[in-house]
Amino acid sequence: MTGGLTSAASTTDPRNSTDQKPAIRLRGLRKTFGSVVAVDDLDLDIADGEFFAMLGPSGSGKTTVLRMIAGFETPTAGTIFLGGADATRLPPFRRDVNTVFQDYALFPHMNVEQNVGYGLRVHRVPKAERLRRVGEALEMVRLTGFGARRPSQLSGGQRQRVALARALVNRPRVLLLDEPLGALDLKLREQMQLELKAIQREVGITFVFVTHDQDEALTLCDRLAVFRDGRIEQLGSAQQVYQSPATPFVAEFVGTSNLIRGEAAQAILGHGGTCSIRPERIRVLPPGASAGPADVVVEAVVREVVYAGAETRIVVDAAHGLTLAAVVLNSAVPTVDVHRGDPVALHWDRAAVNLIEP
Repeated sequence: MTGGLTSAASTTDPRNSTDQKPAIRLRGLRKTFGSVVAVDDLDLDIADGEFFAMLGPSGSGKTTVLRMIAGFETPTAGTIFLGGADATRLPPFRRDVNTVFQDYALFPHMNVEQNVGYGLRVHRVPKAERLRRVGEALEMVRLTGFGARRPSQLSGGQRQRVALARALVNRPRVLLLDEPLGALDLKLREQMQLELKAIQREVGITFVFVTHDQDEALTLCDRLAVFRDGRIEQLGSAQQVYQSPATPFVAEFVGTSNLIRGEAAQAILGHGGTCSIRPERIRVLPPGASAGPADVVVEAVVREVVYAGAETRIVVDAAHGLTLAAVVLNSAVPTVDVHRGDPVALHWDRAAVNLIEP
């Protein structure tokens, strides 16, 4: 696999100083279920204070890695270090991590204050201290004044924030979030993404976020790992992974990308191999429109035009059996007025092409 399985976070970030141990270090991590290899010889460092996303399709191994970090699954092989200490065989309650799940897992018979303070009560934190910390946690997730309500009296977003407060109140070194926004509708999910990012910045602890939603991962994380078949396909910042996908799988899974291969790449770009070009980097112009000195130009015929509010997606059939997609912002002036069957010319800057495989 390309992209590397081991990575220290960027040394330009003060949180990632070389004299600071990573919050999480995984070495040779492997997990099998019978003959199925769920996680295959994984190495990964996650920096202290980092918002890290594990992204991948169902069955790619990301949730299994999260469960092994939490202590809910035991590795078949390998080592888990938390704050520099070997935690591989520690039970969940002895690890300085907390987990937030998609289904919230709130106690329906307890009110918000009791739910948030439950872990503190189990650890026999004195009542006055417990109430103070619960109040601080509720203020942090913007739920001050909701302490007496039951979960059934809350919206989905409010219940998710209660679950987050309950995890944060114990002041863990690492917060693990397993698809925590998956049950929310789109508008609420987008709102909670911004709140999660703000909360993480405020508390400064390490967040490890598992999702299959590419937009969510790109929006939230400092870095992300793209998982496939139990391995990391690519590791890097959101910008690195999106703009310079290391494999065809990453190019197609993280956002949308046009792949140009083999003979088509040779004819259009002047070299073989596999290349990617993002749809938003492509301009849709009339045939014969003037081209810049660095432009690649491909003549094509419009197959489909999809209006999507802020943007229009245009799918075309080009030479060499290529189907290409372009995305045009509807705020652009002049607007692109094309229809099925129209001849067009696609233009893009040669520098926008990412070479994946020579």
